[in-house]
Amino acid sequence: MDAETTSESNNDELFEHHKFLASAGQEPLRVDKFLMNFIENATRNKIQQAAKAGNIWVNDKIVKQNYKVKAGDEVRVLFEHPPYEFLLSPENIPLDIVYEDEVLLVVNKPAGMVVHPGHGNYSGTLINALLYHIEHLPVNSNQRPGLVHRIDKDTSGLLVVAKTEDAMAHLAKQFFDKTSEREYIALVWGNIEEDSGTVEGHIARHPKNRLQMTVYPEGDQGKEAVTHFEVLERLGYVTLIRCKLETGRTHQIRVHMKHIGHTLFNDERYGGNKILKGTTFSKYKQFVENAFKILPRQALHAKTLGFIHPLTKKHMQFNSELPEDLANCIDKWRHYSKHNR
Repeated sequence: MDAETTSESNNDELFEHHKFLASAGQEPLRVDKFLMNFIENATRNKIQQAAKAGNIWVNDKIVKQNYKVKAGDEVRVLFEHPPYEFLLSPENIPLDIVYEDEVLLVVNKPAGMVVHPGHGNYSGTLINALLYHIEHLPVNSNQRPGLVHRIDKDTSGLLVVAKTEDAMAHLAKQFFDKTSEREYIALVWGNIEEDSGTVEGHIARHPKNRLQMTVYPEGDQGKEAVTHFEVLERLGYVTLIRCKLETGRTHQIRVHMKHIGHTLFNDERYGGNKILKGTTFSKYKQFVENAFKILPRQALHAKTLGFIHPLTKKHMQFNSELPEDLANCIDKWRHYSKHNR
């Protein structure tokens, strides 16, 4: 599967345009199901609306949602967004601000909050909340106000936000030069034999599932990615680890840990929402399902963030407590491993 995704805008509307080339091994599949496999947050209703509006093309011909995509087909879809100004409208959403001064702030993002507006997430994002808190924010190269870096929707933890253009440039350079400090706490499936280690491997989109990233060990595709890990606690069928990022690629920790056979606990996108390690006992199955309910997301928290302050040039480091859902899940595994050895 080769794919290209672009965004287009004019004065009145924001559009999202996707283009895919079905691979040689593509079995006949309805175009609506095909698109749902490859576009994040593309609901069946959204695809149906695009089809009704004549905004789905295969080989440059408008098709209905029941068209069967075949090998070699070029599939294009255009989604209409609300006006751009609406996407970036201020919203009175509470923020957990850890630190703030005249040029930056550090926020502790809860799990479930999307960082910036986009297809399927038009409001309720961190950016909407920031724009209510701060009247003017500088924009980065992707036109996203204040953002120096980001974390996934269902990952909790610390983010630094720039309030001035100078601060954004200074902070962005630190992230680019790999001098910023980012440490995460993760709960992964399986017992990691090594006490510590490093995962290296270029990361790019998965060739068959465009919603996933994957590792290209030979470095022939994607971008360099380096993750250092350290075992904090062995809990039987799962391991609690600390991960330090040397680079910051999309889904980096999630992809790297899966690559070495230790998918994050309850990471639905990468298969961690299934019982990957353990026994076949029904009591164990019930235990894991209850743990999934306690932590209904991937077990990942951005705990530590460090950088040089753009004005004072002093090193600053911030730490956040584990959120309740992750802490409770870890405690549940501690109890289970203690009493089932």
